[in-house]
Amino acid sequence: MIIHLLIVAATFFVMEFMAWFTHKYVMHGLGWYFHKDHHQPTKSVFEKNDIFFLIYAIPSWLLIMFGMMNGNDYRVSIGTGIALYGIAYFLVHEVFIHQRLPWFKRTDNVYFRAIRKAHKVHHKHLGKEDGECFGMLLVPMKYFREAMRNT
Repeated sequence: MIIHLLIVAATFFVMEFMAWFTHKYVMHGLGWYFHKDHHQPTKSVFEKNDIFFLIYAIPSWLLIMFGMMNGNDYRVSIGTGIALYGIAYFLVHEVFIHQRLPWFKRTDNVYFRAIRKAHKVHHKHLGKEDGECFGMLLVPMKYFREAMRNT
């Protein structure tokens, strides 16, 4: 049981780096066609960018499914870690930062202010080049310092 929890936690942690890599090199690279509307928003509820959830949802689902078919092996834990990161991504990026749902509007925490600032800096670039702050949960220290100064 402990080993499965450690695998879930390690997978969740590794997913931050996978998300950073995917965001920087896929979304701001060959996948820009789909990601562009996230930087140059339309009035639609959905964005082409929303398709990127499949990059993680499909492997997560397959790992959980095949792991359960094989007696609840380590793949279930990896798939669960990916799924939990996806839930965190949805809550932080879609709900908290972009306010696609009216939750967490009054959150005033140094960490969350730092996340919001880093993401705002990322979105100041409307094109695929010259981007910065590609991660989601790990925020550069300068944004923490800035958030702490504004308390």
